[in-house]
Order: sequence, then structure tokens, then C-alpha cells
Amino acid sequence: MKENTHPQYVGATVTCACGNVIETSSTIGDFRVDICNACHPFYTGKQKRVTVAGRVEKFNKKYRRG
Repeated sequence: MKENTHPQYVGATVTCACGNVIETSSTIGDFRVDICNACHPFYTGKQKRVTVAGRVEKFNKKYRRG
């Protein structure tokens, strides 16, 4: 196996915009992210549901034939 072909795998601290800190390993070291599993709407259950009510009527009004 060749020497020095793989990058160094070092400990890293991932910091989210919400303040959550995650300790992991990475080849790029410490970094920041905008969203994590602690603040992502899908994982927190605070996901906004898009309702389809009125969309058919809006489409028909916009593209009405006749």
C-alpha cells in the first residue's frame, strides 16, 4: 500500500447555527452547519404541512377555458 495517499482522519467539532455541538471525526477538521437533527423540522416534528386546499380552484381560475 502506498504511503500518504489517504487524508488524515482527525477529531472534529460540528457546530450548528442553533448552538448544538456534535463531536465526530472528519478529514477537514472543525466546521459549522446551518441545520442539524436537533433543529431540522423533519426530526423535531414541527414540520409545516402544505395544504392543497384551493390549489385546484386557483389552477382552474388561472387557466380557465371558455
